[in-house]
Amino acid sequence: MVSGLCWRYDQGVRDTIGRIHDGAIGNIVSTQANYLTSPIWVRPRKPGESEMSYQCRNWYYFTWLSGDHYVEQFIHSLDKAMWLRHDEPPVKAYGMGGRELRSDLTQGNIYDHFAVIYEWADGSRTHAYTRQFPNSFSQTEDFVYGTKGKSMILAHQIEGDNAWKFSDKKTNMYDQEHVELFQAVRGERPVINNGAYMCSSTMMAILGREVCYSGKELTYEQVANSPMDLSPPSYDWDQPLAADVPKPGTYKFPVA
Repeated sequence: MVSGLCWRYDQGVRDTIGRIHDGAIGNIVSTQANYLTSPIWVRPRKPGESEMSYQCRNWYYFTWLSGDHYVEQFIHSLDKAMWLRHDEPPVKAYGMGGRELRSDLTQGNIYDHFAVIYEWADGSRTHAYTRQFPNSFSQTEDFVYGTKGKSMILAHQIEGDNAWKFSDKKTNMYDQEHVELFQAVRGERPVINNGAYMCSSTMMAILGREVCYSGKELTYEQVANSPMDLSPPSYDWDQPLAADVPKPGTYKFPVA
């Protein structure tokens, strides 16, 4: 099982995180995940189109289909934060978010910005920031701060006592994950099962979304054990579907 969390197959990222795991920056104190980008496509409603059809074609903008861009897109940054901690999930999180620019119905019910703080059992934190604003500063990078130095993961570099910069040949991570999948299928390498960290990173993303939707501090275990179900009552093309925007302080996160 090979997941779409493709940065795990980028050689520069692998080498950088490998060195961090080997102690190149000492103990991790905090990380900062930035995914500051622009809005994406919108598909206009067709005349006479049912709500179910419209939402499915515009799946990105409806939480029950995409998980919000925090889960759909930002999961790649959160997965690196999890990877840095040897796939140990955070204990809890809190944060804030909203819809600064998504003010009309073509923008579904998702947010356009999030800011979340995750806390781990060892006391370290991840400061997670993402937003989709037009004509604004953009940056996709992961900053790691340790007791002996710091690192920029996507720049593949380490500063401090053990300064280093990746200089080997780059590989295309999308190609590489397929190469390793096919090798495993053919028995040319050990079996690959990305399922565990894929699920944990997804749960970490859902945790971040839900603390912003609700305005509450929540634990990883509360979210992992929640009876929350975002699926519609049925998958009838003609059924009406609501698209309520979550409002912190009013939105209720279901706790088991």
